[in-house]
Amino acid sequence: MPSDSLKAPPRAYQEFIQQYPKLAAAWEQIADAGTEGPLDVRTARLVKLAIAIGAMREGAVHSSVRKAASEGVSKADIDQVVALAASTLGMPATVAVFTWTREKG
Repeated sequence: MPSDSLKAPPRAYQEFIQQYPKLAAAWEQIADAGTEGPLDVRTARLVKLAIAIGAMREGAVHSSVRKAASEGVSKADIDQVVALAASTLGMPATVAVFTWTREKG
């Protein structure tokens, strides 16, 4: 069972969306529109994590790990996605990503 800290967005994000509620609403619409299709929630979370890894977006990796864990995606699944990135990103970048998946973002 994921802890509450894995479910809650970072404080900075919460403060930002409080200050800019229209941007928050637009962002939610974009995210919601992306769920239309044949992928189940678990697979979609792993794909989003892979995209964040490939883009080397540390904050998005933290967010993707947090959201995936809240959906029941295992640490082993997350680790495999990181390992699959090695042949594309190279070892130094993959090790960096590996550390990001271990940090609380």
